[in-house]
Amino acid sequence: MTQEPGREERETMDVARADAEGVVPERTRPDDEPGPEDAELGASPEVRAYFGEGYGKVAGFTALLREQGELRGLIGPREVDRLWERHILNSAAVVPYLPRSGVVADVGSGAGLPGVVVAMMRPAVEVYLIEPMERRTAWLQEVVDRFELANVQVKRGRAEEYHDAFEADAVTSRAVANLTKLARMSMPLLRQGGEMVVLKGRNVAQEVPGARKVLRSFKAGEPEILAGTTVPGVEATTILRVRRG
Repeated sequence: MTQEPGREERETMDVARADAEGVVPERTRPDDEPGPEDAELGASPEVRAYFGEGYGKVAGFTALLREQGELRGLIGPREVDRLWERHILNSAAVVPYLPRSGVVADVGSGAGLPGVVVAMMRPAVEVYLIEPMERRTAWLQEVVDRFELANVQVKRGRAEEYHDAFEADAVTSRAVANLTKLARMSMPLLRQGGEMVVLKGRNVAQEVPGARKVLRSFKAGEPEILAGTTVPGVEATTILRVRRG
């Protein structure tokens, strides 16, 4: 008799399925194309200027993720040497489209991408990191404590468990699910007029028609597909923004 997978195993399967559906933001550079050393990129004047006062904490978080991320099952072994370009700057690209105050919820926060980066760049924003897996929430709480992120709350559970718990001004996410599923998870967390602002793959436009019925149920506006740019030499990522009516 086949044993049913446990909760954490199911969550891991969900992430793998999301990868297969192409919802992970695209790589900024093909694997066979040489690029600058990731550490050099992270220490560059352009990146320091981009993160401004938040650079010190972001750099510390990146170093901690480089040191522990693979061992703790947060990132794959191939990601360790491209954290800045593939993950940190990719996450930071969503920040200009988020409010400068209020509440931002990061659904399926995982390693803290993009939620931790958002919190470090926007200290006036209250950030809720929503994550169902215990080992990941343990990591997130360690990050919050280590970097003294007073504007962050770690909330263990699925997004659906928080649908009546609070109203966010914006909900973000990265590599969680296709747009239809993501809208069901995220829209109920928003106040009226709040926005779902998510990092998606370049083919996200293909997901919009199938998600229209769910979006209409929340009186949502027309989804916008935006370019998330960061520093020169790093390709823009794709961001989808839609407002709850």
